[in-house]
Amino acid sequence: MTTLLVLYRRPDGGPDALAEFERRYAAEHLPLVAETPGLRSTKVQRVSEALGGETDLVMVTAMEFEDRAAMDAGLASDAMRAAGRNLREIAPGIATFLVLEDADDLRGDHGV
Repeated sequence: MTTLLVLYRRPDGGPDALAEFERRYAAEHLPLVAETPGLRSTKVQRVSEALGGETDLVMVTAMEFEDRAAMDAGLASDAMRAAGRNLREIAPGIATFLVLEDADDLRGDHGV
């Protein structure tokens, strides 16, 4: 499994800017992402707190693909290109993208 994890920081402009970002993310961005070929699932979560400290993160989205090849194909699709253009408009400079690969070899006998 390969996951594209996106971390969103608090946009400038206070609570109104955050509310507008969330509204547009749900109404505009997620429908575009949903059309991505090879996308198995999408999970969106708000960051409620950072244990032991402060954070400017407000939301995390995990998009799961079967493997890296499926993710790369999805990222090259018209749907994801449209989603990327939309994200640059509604969330300029607040997103960090991480590619995660399953690490079954590190889990050992813990079975987590």
